[in-house]
Amino acid sequence: MNRLAALVRSSERKLDQEPSTNAAADRRGDIAALYWSSELMVCRPFHEEKRMNRSRALVLTVGLLAIAAAPGKAQFESVGSIDFPTSATGEAQQHFLRGVAILHSFGWKQAIEQFQAAQKLDPDFVMAYWGESLAYNHPLISQMDATEPNRVLERLAHTRADRMAKAPTDREKGFLGAVEVLWGEGEHVARRVGYMEAMEQLYEQYPDDSEVAAFYALSTLSAVAATGDLGMRLKVRAGTIALGLFADNPNHPGAPHYAIHSFDDPDHAPLALESAYRFSEIAAAVAHAIHMPTHIFIQHGMWDRVSGNNQDAYDAARELFKPGDSLGDAIHPLDWGQYGDLQRGDYAKARLWIERIETMATEGGFLEGGARGEAGVARARNTVSLVKSRYIVETEQWKIQPITDETSANELLATALSAAHLGDQATLRQAQTALASARGGRTEVMQQMAGALLHAGMGHADVATGLMDEAQAAIEALAPPRGAASPIKPIHELYGEILLDLDRPAAAIEKFVTSLLRMPRRPRSLLGLARAYAATGEQEKAAEAYGELTEVWAGRESFEGYQEARRFLQGTR
Repeated sequence: MNRLAALVRSSERKLDQEPSTNAAADRRGDIAALYWSSELMVCRPFHEEKRMNRSRALVLTVGLLAIAAAPGKAQFESVGSIDFPTSATGEAQQHFLRGVAILHSFGWKQAIEQFQAAQKLDPDFVMAYWGESLAYNHPLISQMDATEPNRVLERLAHTRADRMAKAPTDREKGFLGAVEVLWGEGEHVARRVGYMEAMEQLYEQYPDDSEVAAFYALSTLSAVAATGDLGMRLKVRAGTIALGLFADNPNHPGAPHYAIHSFDDPDHAPLALESAYRFSEIAAAVAHAIHMPTHIFIQHGMWDRVSGNNQDAYDAARELFKPGDSLGDAIHPLDWGQYGDLQRGDYAKARLWIERIETMATEGGFLEGGARGEAGVARARNTVSLVKSRYIVETEQWKIQPITDETSANELLATALSAAHLGDQATLRQAQTALASARGGRTEVMQQMAGALLHAGMGHADVATGLMDEAQAAIEALAPPRGAASPIKPIHELYGEILLDLDRPAAAIEKFVTSLLRMPRRPRSLLGLARAYAATGEQEKAAEAYGELTEVWAGRESFEGYQEARRFLQGTR
């Protein structure tokens, strides 16, 4: 962390000494200034002029350059446009460009195929090996296993010196040298920070190069993820570079993608909304690219888009799946798609997602049919308990499940909530005790939640609120919410409901407001807020919350919460 902080301070000093060089940089500075104070701006301006001393390679609009019409090539028909000159030419360069465009969308398997095709045509094409080496690890969530990347680099040449000697230009040596750091010796955090430093140097050397900028932005996000840095300075730097790329080339797949990752939190998500709209259109044939905009749609409570994009991403992953492939590209949108459908009140679709993940877990394939395989089945099995537990909590169709040593934390929390609502204090206590040793994340917080429910039911109001205060503090010390609610019952939402039950509606209002700031347009938080406002006599604010609830649950006339909202709204006219 100290090394990362030093890098931030170093960047700030460089920025203080570096004036804007052209109108485009001034324009981007104006855009950034709309959102960030000068003390937050640690990102270097991205320049509009894009000229190199030698002739430029073709600007590739990948969607217009299908290599073959054979079956299985449809996924390459639409992946965006990039400008990435290299020392290669002809068909090898076309495969390379397509591979990089897909790499920007995290389409790992498809990108590897393209880079290997380029290598086959030009065995000494250094950048094709560089690109393939980056396609075996997710840069933001993995520990960057260097095994496969090093095998790729060794195919180019056995030693680093020999590989560097094959790079014909300083720029290509810079790209290759950076991944030599990334796939070199040492643990992954140091390698990822070192990679960012190497890309920063390359960016300083080639400030007008769009691909240097894109991969520098991504390397910065990777370093932030590796170190667990919760600050926004480096993310702002990466995001501003990405937004600059997006302004120059709205079809660049990496630009909106990295903007989304940079601003994926409740406070900054509005900065990436335009990027989210655009990204799934740019790379409409890459499952991850279709899913990724929902990181921002969730932050805005845009439930129809969360549902629709993840359904499309699931379909794309299913169409690409072959035996031996991981099911991960389908499991992730399935998880998020179910969450979106639960918020919009489509419980039938939410149950369909459960059926789909159960088929993956038991058969290694898709409910809709097709190939089968084992890769990713363990993740599918873990997701089954998550989506089933989430369904119970979000629908409030309370269900007490047997508690065993194998019961997951999510199942225990769902059972604790069910027991509290059904008046089963014995099971609630059992679930609260079991959470102390349960598998899964945030179990201590879940145990505090269950304990608060237990003591609230026993009439121990101060103990219950004390436990919720501890749980709230623990959650607020973590990164802001991103994606589906975690824990499956949001802390502030539950706290508000407990306070309502304790006849403290004024205090409950604060919790529901905070819940909605962190996770906008959650219907259960809207319902709780409306009830709290009504209980304090704030009729107009209650009507506003009830009105928004009816929008989220439009067409769900059978829901008791919807009926309650309609009765209130009709009574205030």
